Amino acid sequence: MNKLKFAKDEGSEFYKELNQKVEEYFSEKGVKKTGNNTMIFKIIFYFSLDILFYGLMITSTTVVEFYTFYLLMGLSILLTAFNVSHDAAHGVAVKSKYWNKLLFSLSFNLQGNNAYVWGKNHNESHHLYTNVEGSDIDVLNNPLFRMTENQKLKWFHRYQYIYAPILYLLYSINWFFFRETLMLINYSSRTIKIKIPRQEIIKLIIYKLLYIAYMIVLPIYFLSIGWSTVVLVFILNHFLVSLIFVGVLGVSHLSDFVEHPVPDSDNNLNMSWAKLQMCTSVDYNANSKFFNWTLGGFNAHALHHLLPHICHVHYLEILPIFRELAKKYNITYMEMTYGKSLASHFRFLRKMGDSETFNTIPYEK
Repeated sequence: MNKLKFAKDEGSEFYKELNQKVEEYFSEKGVKKTGNNTMIFKIIFYFSLDILFYGLMITSTTVVEFYTFYLLMGLSILLTAFNVSHDAAHGVAVKSKYWNKLLFSLSFNLQGNNAYVWGKNHNESHHLYTNVEGSDIDVLNNPLFRMTENQKLKWFHRYQYIYAPILYLLYSINWFFFRETLMLINYSSRTIKIKIPRQEIIKLIIYKLLYIAYMIVLPIYFLSIGWSTVVLVFILNHFLVSLIFVGVLGVSHLSDFVEHPVPDSDNNLNMSWAKLQMCTSVDYNANSKFFNWTLGGFNAHALHHLLPHICHVHYLEILPIFRELAKKYNITYMEMTYGKSLASHFRFLRKMGDSETFNTIPYEK
């Protein structure tokens, strides 16, 4: 991973005052930046849904019931990841470091994915060097997609905006079966290699086997519906989860409004870290109570990137501060409807597949 050096600009002062104002807000209100009673309720609510739908699935009496509860369980687990796992990974779901670590580890590992690997990638790569190829692990280096000007343009890339939704269906299956497995042998098609400690390798293997056991083996054992039916719904569940996951996150950083900054030969970036976050993130329906509740604040992505030490249940209250300071320092804050961000995502795919060069669209509110 290429570690970058940032410059000082208006984003530096913006970020400094943003932190000051936010500190003042929490001090005046007398509340913690971590989760409150609402967050405690959400943790209990989402984990309860996971258990409820699994129980209903494993005791189903018809194939229709089995498919319904299986897919509802998959959706519930994804919402748990959005609302609980993510904030716990940043240490802000609850006040206790122990419980944050436990919530994060359990919720990720029980999905068959390794919490250590994801946390390392997310906190030490994506959050630090957003959209910078060679530094941000979430910048794809996949021959089927062209996401930056540095990646070679091939003839089939002109159709990537058409076949993208089909490949998006495979996101979580690829993550579960291939992405972490390739990292185990120190090989990855991604831009960054991760060294995994031996104990985490053991955990990774054990939890993947456990995941297969309770998602495939146990339903086959307890229900007389046939292994092919179970395997099919397992795949359909991953399709559903993948499409929602990419639909929620992909539009934030892959858009024809956002930039993919390129550092110089000495890994210097000609902007501050705060400005990098603002020019590489799109927020959609940031004021929406529904999206805040269901997506765990992922729709307010620029805000989250700048203030990851704050639980998402506070986002709606601090958004006015965020907007006001962005305007004061003349820093563009890109917020729009989800429909507009989705359209921008597909325009980005089409433009990146049509031409060697790519120019972002100036954002106008």
